[in-house]
Amino acid sequence: MAVYVDAAIWKWVGHRWCHLLADDTDELHRFAAQLGIKRSSYQGPPKTSAPHYDITGFERDRAVRLGAIECSREEIVAVFRRVRVPKGKIRP
Repeated sequence: MAVYVDAAIWKWVGHRWCHLLADDTDELHRFAAQLGIKRSSYQGPPKTSAPHYDITGFERDRAVRLGAIECSREEIVAVFRRVRVPKGKIRP
């Protein structure tokens, strides 16, 4: 199983952010814990259809050193589609 990160390009609250995704939700949580990311930062159904964490560029650098696969925008979208939970997002 693999863990993936895209480029840290989204600016918010003074940081650049990116997405951390994995082929398996348990693997995603284990990897996030290795990075020191709190489980309360997890984003998944019903808030969003793809289980993921938003992480800072600093956390991204550490994730890559721990083995996360760097992805382009197109590649991370493909991962997002592969791991998403059908009808997992509640629409307003």
